[in-house]
Amino acid sequence: MNCFLTGTDTDVGKTYVAVLLTRALRRAGLDTVAMKPICCGDRDDAEKLREASGEKNIALDEVNPVWLPMPAAPSVAAARAGREVDLDLIRATFARLRKSHRSILVEGAGGWLVPIARNYLVADLARDFALPVVVVARNRLGVLNHTLLTVESIRARGCECAGVILNNIDAPDEVSHTNRAALEELLDVPILFEIAQNQRVIELGIA
Repeated sequence: MNCFLTGTDTDVGKTYVAVLLTRALRRAGLDTVAMKPICCGDRDDAEKLREASGEKNIALDEVNPVWLPMPAAPSVAAARAGREVDLDLIRATFARLRKSHRSILVEGAGGWLVPIARNYLVADLARDFALPVVVVARNRLGVLNHTLLTVESIRARGCECAGVILNNIDAPDEVSHTNRAALEELLDVPILFEIAQNQRVIELGIA
């Protein structure tokens, strides 16, 4: 499995889902590694992805080649730091990991159209990597609109949307119980998984 994980927004649980997927794929016998090209704020997400990848020979700077201290959109955080996001470094790091592993998961920064640099968005990075895009959507009021808009934009930018992962971060309510069925009716891409609140394991149908 190779994919680029994007979100319908920030704080939808992309890292949490990426960790579950990475561990599940490795248990299934794949050499999956997870990468977060850009971290803004702390590097906790990158540390979790490195640990999930289970390969001690992978450095944190490979999992996360660009780290910006300010918790903001990458373009804003880079400007505050007086630098530009090193896209060449990101691409070279991805190419090395992609060449040495059959399976790679890449976690984007924030949502699909978050700016990384001038005239360059998370969407452009996903397109450069040429990976199928999986949307992580937080199961709450508004998820239908956010998911439909994200899937539409992915396709409009010439990328493949492989499906949606519905993530239950919040306590279930009446709306959240109806969202999956509504999305399945509205979308023509599959709901790949629905992650239960505080889920620790994910089962994958991989032979």
